[in-house]
Formats: sequence, structure tokens, C-alpha cells
Amino acid sequence: MTTRDSYASETDTTEGRVYSVTGGDWDSLVTEIGQSKEERVVVNMGPQHPSTHGVLRLVLELEGETITEVRAGIGYLHTGIEKNTEYRTWTQGVTFVTRMDYLAPIFNETAYCLGVEKLLGITNDIPERASEIRVLMMELNRISSHMVALGTGALELGALSPMIFAFREREKVLDVFELVSGLRMNMAYVRPGGVAQDLPKGAIPKIRETVKELRHNFKDNEKLLVGNTIWMKRTQGIGYLDLAGCTTLGITGPVLRSTGMPWDLRKTEPYCGYENYEFDIVTTDTCDVYGRFLIRMQELEQSLRIIEQACDKLEKSEGQPVMVADKKIAWPSQLSVGSDGLGNSLDHIREIMSTSMESLIHHFKLVTEGFRVPAGQVYSAVESPRGETGVHLVSDGGTRPYRVHFREPSFNNLQATSAMSEGGMLADIIGAVASIDPVMGGVDR
Repeated sequence: MTTRDSYASETDTTEGRVYSVTGGDWDSLVTEIGQSKEERVVVNMGPQHPSTHGVLRLVLELEGETITEVRAGIGYLHTGIEKNTEYRTWTQGVTFVTRMDYLAPIFNETAYCLGVEKLLGITNDIPERASEIRVLMMELNRISSHMVALGTGALELGALSPMIFAFREREKVLDVFELVSGLRMNMAYVRPGGVAQDLPKGAIPKIRETVKELRHNFKDNEKLLVGNTIWMKRTQGIGYLDLAGCTTLGITGPVLRSTGMPWDLRKTEPYCGYENYEFDIVTTDTCDVYGRFLIRMQELEQSLRIIEQACDKLEKSEGQPVMVADKKIAWPSQLSVGSDGLGNSLDHIREIMSTSMESLIHHFKLVTEGFRVPAGQVYSAVESPRGETGVHLVSDGGTRPYRVHFREPSFNNLQATSAMSEGGMLADIIGAVASIDPVMGGVDR
């Protein structure tokens, strides 16, 4: 490859002349393009939010309106979360990992806590009620995440109403999160050993009412898009990726299940008692954007089924503990939601202040110093809305993690952008990326 200037806007290659569009006078550039038979244009798409829930840059090489090459530029939301956790106690790590995939915070927290519990050897000691609450919150979170995926995906392809309806339903789920944890996102609600606090009074009836409303209202989007001529033309046969491509790239979640592969960790490698719930794994065999859209739409009903079963179980286990009995590990779960958010209830503070000085000292040491985790390493994974969210934890026997590394599905799935888009039209890359549903906070970490 030769060029006159390292900053030139055009490059002579063995395949013709390539123009790198980086700004300037578009009219003068257009007059230059087209003088040679063999030429392509390189366009920066972004850095922006094209259905990615974060900042993504796509470098596109175009031949006319056909995409000949796609390169994904990431790193714009890098936060150093994994490194930061090495300087915090094991429990404090929850407040960091919840902010990675910020549309699926409960899944980040649960994967991390399951790993810590494995290292501690207390997996079988987690109270059933705590696992039931985790399942309930994860499935509510799956719904809220899918609402963003479906709403923004439709919006990017020109459909405004589905976005309005999807976010209307998401608000209902976030209201439940606020009722239970005091926060709508990034709750740090799941803790090593259980959950931060039990469900408040009236939570189960409120959740049942919400499920009833969601089941009725989900039909709005379905009626708008399923069978809609414009929607079908923009999604059917677009972003094609078959099973061989998915397995080669390590793709999981709805993108993998759109190839007909019924791979879901809730069934294949159950955790939190998912083996005790009845639900179906939704698949299609279209391998395209439309199939992934259908999967997310139908997974909403399966999540509602699981939530109803979780509510039944929680009604029977009312009054049972939500944190492990070992006080050397268990952070206090006697919390309350006040005007300033989540904190220790005044009754609990009075109790530990008045019963014994030893319990007060132990409480102080547990919160400030943290508990020790035996040396070792472990991998634990959950099925998040985007696929397999896994965490590799390494302990050196101290009160802080030696290493935390996440297997984030958005990072892996984003590799499929090139395979889905190259050879297709420029207008179709938005649908392809939207069907991957990448959250860039999880990609960059």
C-alpha cells in the first residue's frame, strides 16, 4: 500500500483507490469519488449509540451501499471495574460488578456471589428463600432488559410506538425493583450468602398485579410488529448467522438460540434452584434478526411463568431467613428502605448496640474489614438476557479478591457484527447490531 501522505483522505491499493471519509467538504469529496472503477469508501459510524446501550464505533468499508468490511471499535466506556474489585472487600465488589451490564445488574451480582459462595463452600447453605428471591429478581430483570432491546431496536429501524410501549412496561418492573431494594438500577441487592433484605410487606401482591398487567400489555408490541410488512422486510434474512458461526465465535443467548440450539444455562447447568421451575427454552431456526426478535418476545412470557412460580414459593417460605446463618460471613439483612435509600433498620441498630459489645465489634469488623475467603479459584455462570455471564474469581486467602474477570456475553457476541453484516446493505447493519443487543458497559468493563 502506498500513499502520498500519512494523513491523506485517499489511498491507492492493489484493489483500487480507498477513500477514508473523516470530515471536510462532502461536495468536493463526492466529485472525486467515482472517477475510478475500483474504489471503496471507509466511513466511521460512531462513536455513538446505534442500538447498543453505550458508545460503539463501527469502521465500515463500503462499495456503494454494500458493506465489504466491518471493524468494531470499543473501549469508550472503560471503567476498570474488574481491577477496582481487587481493592475492595468481597461484599463491596457487588457494588462494582452490578454496574457492568447496567441493563442486567441482578445477573452480574448473582454470578459474582455464586462464585464467592463456591469459594467459601457454602453453596448448599444458602437459604431457599434467598434463592427464590434471586430467581424472582433475575426474571424481572430479564423482562426489563428485553424491553430496552425490543424498544430501541424497533426505534432504530423507524418504529416509534414500540419504544413507547416497551419503556412503559419497563417502568413497572423498575417500580418493583425500587419497592424491594430501594433502587431502580445497580441495586447491589444480591450479596454473598443471600440477599440484602427480605421482601417488604405487600411485595408479592404488587408483583402479581404487575405480572397481570405485563402479560396483557406485551400484546401491544406483538400486534404492532409481528406480521408488519415493513418490519418483516427490515428483519427477515438480515444479520444471518448460523450455528457453525455461533459456535466458532462463542456466541450465546438469543443469538445462539435463533439457530435452533436450545442452550440455556437455566436448563443445562441449573443454579439458584431453576431445576424446580417449569418453563420452556424458546428457539427459532431463522438465524436472523427476526428470529432473535421473536425469541425475546416469547421469553417474556416464560419469565412471567417463572415469576408466578417464585411468588408461590415465596408465600410458603415467608418468615424464613434470606442470609446464611454463619455470622462470620453474613452481612446484616435486617435492612429497611427509608427516604434516603437502603440502610440498617433502627430496630436492628438498637439491638446490636444494646445486646453486647462483642456483637457490635464483630459487626464493625465484618463491614470494614470483610470476611476471609479460602485460597482457590472458581468459575460460575448465569444465563443473562444476552447469554452466558460468567465470572472467574481467584482468592489468595485474604479479605479481598486477588483477581476478578468476567466472561461478558456482549463482548463475545459483538464479534458477530462482521459475520452478520459483511456483504449486506449499509441500512441493515443497525438491525444486525440491535439483534445482538450489546451493552457497552459490559463490553468495556
